[in-house]
Amino acid sequence: MASKTVLLAEDDPDDRELFAFFYADRGDITVLPSVTNGQELVDYLRALAPGDKLPDLIVLDQNMPRMNGKQALMFIKSTARFSEIPTVIYSTYTDSNLVLECTKLGASMVALKPMDHEGYKKMMDDFLRAI
Repeated sequence: MASKTVLLAEDDPDDRELFAFFYADRGDITVLPSVTNGQELVDYLRALAPGDKLPDLIVLDQNMPRMNGKQALMFIKSTARFSEIPTVIYSTYTDSNLVLECTKLGASMVALKPMDHEGYKKMMDDFLRAI
């Protein structure tokens, strides 16, 4: 079975490191080079040539500079080429409005960032269910 690709948009280096750590030992997951904000994500996606393979999953941090997760989600879901890519958002703070807005925009999942490694592992496994 081919490896699934995951693209992460996350401005916090510690969270990027945790993300890579949890997927590092999985032979079925390839983590694409991370981008550090929503605008970099948009630029990355726009730079893909027509024949390039799209990510199988996009993970967005909600609180990023230049363009937040919800804004990046709006771009992804309103662009025909990318609209079918499962996209999840996670944040240190979620409320029912954020969850409702992002779900209406097409997010596969909205998650609260866990406080411990075990919680991160479960969240990362949950993300893969969106693929």
